[in-house]
Amino acid sequence: MEVDVSRLVHLVKTLEHSGAQTDVVGGVLKKSGLTRKDVALTSKDVDYEKEAKFVREACELLGDLTFGARAGLSWRESNSLTGYISKYSKDLRAAIENTARFHEIVDPAIRYELRISSNFAAFEVSWKDASYAKYHRHTEFLMFGVLSRMRAITQSDFYPIEIRFDHEVRNSRSDFQKVAGFSVVFGAETLEMILPLPVLDLPIPTYDLRLREHLTEYGERLLAERGSLKQSLRSKVERLLTAALPARMLSADEIAASVGMSARTFARRLKEEGTSFRDIVDELRFDLSKTFMKDGMRLAEIAFSLGYADQAAFSTAFKRWAGVAPSSFHLMN
Repeated sequence: MEVDVSRLVHLVKTLEHSGAQTDVVGGVLKKSGLTRKDVALTSKDVDYEKEAKFVREACELLGDLTFGARAGLSWRESNSLTGYISKYSKDLRAAIENTARFHEIVDPAIRYELRISSNFAAFEVSWKDASYAKYHRHTEFLMFGVLSRMRAITQSDFYPIEIRFDHEVRNSRSDFQKVAGFSVVFGAETLEMILPLPVLDLPIPTYDLRLREHLTEYGERLLAERGSLKQSLRSKVERLLTAALPARMLSADEIAASVGMSARTFARRLKEEGTSFRDIVDELRFDLSKTFMKDGMRLAEIAFSLGYADQAAFSTAFKRWAGVAPSSFHLMN
């Protein structure tokens, strides 16, 4: 899954402005599976997951979980189709509604909708592919980036009532609060931004009906040409596994049935993609466990969240993946 490179270019510049040396930034790119050529402005697209990994690796380098949030808050310009449609919309409500249909063109991983009640409005985000939800730092970048773009097009530094994340950060909540300047909630049921109703009526000074209608028509053509993108079997497996957690870890047979394959065909198709069900489960658990540790979760909680019977079983598996016990790994990182 690929997205426009401009977000990654912004992330690299933010990391450089944070004081990171050129060779260090290059190291973060390399750990994310990227090169300097990938962030050249002449490049058009970049792998979505690599962009997400860059945010995580940058947080690791700086020792600052709020890097993604800070980078999002400084994300003011967007040269994407939805960026221009929102720029030429009448007010913030219209901008959100006009771009919702076309957002998958610039970011195929998520969808959003505007819900309005008598007291507030909720900008609610959901994942089309739940496997990407594991990149918490990238999720924070996206949500704060949305707020920054709303402020940019309305030319108003308004404050939302709060932003709610469905993941936890434990001991770093106050750090995000300081960066944001308003309420930031973690461990919520829904990923969303809560807005005061008057904010929706904020006018957009660059409003141009003719240009907006032209861009909307262009977006419709792109959607028609785009059709349905073929998702890899691995991505489908990760999405199903992630969606079932923390209740339990699905078996290979259950996943095979969910995607309409026999167990044998399922294993063969994964082999053709260069992987196996066990490899996917192990990599997903290892990746999530590292994220959960950074979020400040206790090992017993992590074991439960990843479908292990107890903490001892999780610790044994983690030592097989990382070569050290989870407690030692946490101290090293």
